[in-house]
Amino acid sequence: MRAVVQQGFGGTEQLSVQELPDPTPGEGEVLVRVTAAGVDRGTVHLLTGLPLAGRPYFGFRTPRFPVVGRDVSGTVAALGPGVEGIEVGQQVIGTADGSVAELAVVPVSRLAVLPADLPGDLGPVELAALPVSGLTALQGLAKAHRGKGVRPGDRVLVIGASGGVGSYAVQLAAAAGAEVTGVASAAKADLVRDLGATRVLDYAAGPLDDGTRYDLVLVTGGTHRLRDLRRLLVREGTLVLAGGESDNRLTAGAHRQLLAMLWSPFVPQQLLGLMSRESGEDLAALVEHVAEGRLRPAVDRTFPLSQTPEALEELIAGRVRGKAVITV
Repeated sequence: MRAVVQQGFGGTEQLSVQELPDPTPGEGEVLVRVTAAGVDRGTVHLLTGLPLAGRPYFGFRTPRFPVVGRDVSGTVAALGPGVEGIEVGQQVIGTADGSVAELAVVPVSRLAVLPADLPGDLGPVELAALPVSGLTALQGLAKAHRGKGVRPGDRVLVIGASGGVGSYAVQLAAAAGAEVTGVASAAKADLVRDLGATRVLDYAAGPLDDGTRYDLVLVTGGTHRLRDLRRLLVREGTLVLAGGESDNRLTAGAHRQLLAMLWSPFVPQQLLGLMSRESGEDLAALVEHVAEGRLRPAVDRTFPLSQTPEALEELIAGRVRGKAVITV
């Protein structure tokens, strides 16, 4: 099979298209013939090997996952021993330890079957953008009100609203009846409004504090200080740090997550760092949202497998609105 392989840690010069042996699914696994694969900031972290604190997962000297990509959409080609509830030929989405390839092995616990009644203009390519970012958004919003989730009438602020996670969070919060404010660049404000935000703040225009206080602040990017983010909350509001970037090679934006969890027991608000779970059950919930018209993958552009480096360059440069998808 053809696959995009990462030789080492660094930039896109580490990537090349190679011929690899076809993988075989093991116990509890499914072999998927890949139609498309989404890429996101997580793909970039695995490529660069940064932050260094992530090396136990990324790999120390060489990449633990040489085939790039996690989001996968395709057709079940074979079943491993013990797999039930999924049939060969069904269309599925999920998360793989290497999805930018013609074939990918996926644990059945990280798969969801696509229904036949999806909206007519949505298919496997568009749904490839859903798994990782959609799961992060869904699980982040579920943290509101100490795990009870977003309620109708809540005020929700999404920082990084035009990106992969943010674009889903805006839609899901709006579908739950919240009043959503998105933070994005001025050039992407129209996208964020189309997703369901009632207000859009330009992240480059100055401080975010205009006097509005939010029940939930979901952070998917940026470098805002923790104390400034806390000021945006109502007295018993929730701050969820699902992402963020910095020049710190050791922790990148993860230091804010650690500080938030240390600070949270001493303040009335709940301050949380989020590590999303790759759950088939939550994936099925996302697919249901899509099928019922409450959620739509925001796919900016598609790239053929051979142009995966170009797709990641566009992502690194911040020129992707929503998600970029690799077609196989």
